Amino acid sequence: MIGRIIVHTLVSGGVFAILAIGFSLIFGVARVLNLAHTAFFTLAAFGTFYLLSSVVGLELAVAPAIIIVVIIVGLLGMLAYKLVINPVREHHAAVLLITIALAMIAEQVLVWRFGGQHRTIRFLVPGTVDIFGMTIANQNLLTLGVVAVAIVAVWLILSKTKLGIAIRAVANDTEIAGLMGISASRVLMITMGIATALAAIAGVVMAPLTTIAPGMWAPPLMTVMVVVIIGGLGSIKGSIIGAFILGLVSAVSVIDPLALLRGGGAYLNMTFILAAMVIVLIVRPSGLFGTLFEEEKL
Repeated sequence: MIGRIIVHTLVSGGVFAILAIGFSLIFGVARVLNLAHTAFFTLAAFGTFYLLSSVVGLELAVAPAIIIVVIIVGLLGMLAYKLVINPVREHHAAVLLITIALAMIAEQVLVWRFGGQHRTIRFLVPGTVDIFGMTIANQNLLTLGVVAVAIVAVWLILSKTKLGIAIRAVANDTEIAGLMGISASRVLMITMGIATALAAIAGVVMAPLTTIAPGMWAPPLMTVMVVVIIGGLGSIKGSIIGAFILGLVSAVSVIDPLALLRGGGAYLNMTFILAAMVIVLIVRPSGLFGTLFEEEKL
């Protein structure tokens, strides 16, 4: 039982983490609440299904399919930012309306192309392995590996590269960054591409572990928003820690080790997640790593 909780916590928390990192990154740099973030997650899941499914007459190897999906979704994110988000970036209500509209458009396009039924994707890496007496699916190990690589890659980009310096400069002060010769518009568009690529990675590794449907973007959006609120809006470190906290809460509610709820607590999963958010906000109204009156620095 404990082993199942650990695996579920790491896998679900890891997926929440890279989703939340992308959400926090674009907010921290552009001050944009992108409600279409998990729609890119859904597009990646269906892109993976399309490229790996012989049903549609196109079946690629796993690695090329993953690379293609992540690149295409990242480019779609940059295009969406350039065409519809950037023109209204200073108008927060308009951004919220436009991004939720983008998510609904993406859902309708997927319904038109694939139908509304749930679909499944074969494991990208079949088989299992025994670790400390626990039988763990190789797909779960792949997910954990991809999550670790994604988190380290984001940290390296932000802390060790010129692009990272530019991103942090724009996040701190757009005007000063411009005086330093940094193109804020270009940095913001690239940041959007990185954020949506992270959402795509989450969609690719999560798709084989669940059923996919065009409307699957809505529940993860709520979870991601809870994660970033718990961690502190705009804080990447807070997003990672908040994600694994919610991963643990989700694992306990789904697996129900104490059998407190007849039939398990899966149906109350979101209730437990929201309760965790309420508890954290009572203790820390700005979130674990947020600030009430200062801009969060990346």
